[in-house]
Amino acid sequence: MSQKLQFDLVSPESLLVSQAVDSVFVPGSEGDMGVYAQHAPVISALRPGVLTVNADGTENRYYVRGGFLDVNNEGLTVLAEHAIALSDFSAELREAELAEARTALANAAHDQARLQAQQVIDTIEAL
Repeated sequence: MSQKLQFDLVSPESLLVSQAVDSVFVPGSEGDMGVYAQHAPVISALRPGVLTVNADGTENRYYVRGGFLDVNNEGLTVLAEHAIALSDFSAELREAELAEARTALANAAHDQARLQAQQVIDTIEAL
């Protein structure tokens, strides 16, 4: 039996996941990252994308936006500004998220804000 990784996914609204898992694939700011038990310590910002949790032969996926991840000896913690299970991410919620991102893009005062808004748009349109 393989070693498990303690994983916690937290958003301002709730604790979405807190369990021992086999692996987690996270959209880090520098690229996608696979995290397993015994992973080297890492702290990274998140980029908008899909976080995938594998546990006991099942896969659960979450849309995340903003925040950061912390891998340490205790496991992996993802603190996301916004997170929702893809199964709960209805067409209406996607349209609302797209509208908010398009408004942010139109009102962006600097390149970093434009980039962040465009990443949200690209991610949601790809779902």
